[in-house]
Amino acid sequence: MNDERPRYMISVAADLVGMHPQTLRIYENKGLIRPRRTNGGTRLYSDADIERLQLIQRLTSDLGLNLAGVEHVLRLQDELVRMRRRLDRMEREMRRAISEVHRQYRRDLVPYKPPTDLTRTSWTSTS
Repeated sequence: MNDERPRYMISVAADLVGMHPQTLRIYENKGLIRPRRTNGGTRLYSDADIERLQLIQRLTSDLGLNLAGVEHVLRLQDELVRMRRRLDRMEREMRRAISEVHRQYRRDLVPYKPPTDLTRTSWTSTS
């Protein structure tokens, strides 16, 4: 999923994750979730927001984390996502640079043909 397009109003988002709309407002106030807002101020949640709310629910219900622990886990997860994106970008840049170097080598290479008239006796006679 991980679609960033805002599409669900708070009541629909709360229903999708099985939470009360007030819980979503609390999570927003604590900075755990950042829904988009319409010009009129209506909160709109994306599929990525829904996934994040489901993760928060698993962390609190299944693992028993408090909101401070959830905040820490989410911050680490966000950092991990940023680092993966950065690593992917660096790998693409490295591959492009290596390809460019290889292209330059191919133009400069000259096939080597060993001389065929040299024999072992001619090596020893000159020494």
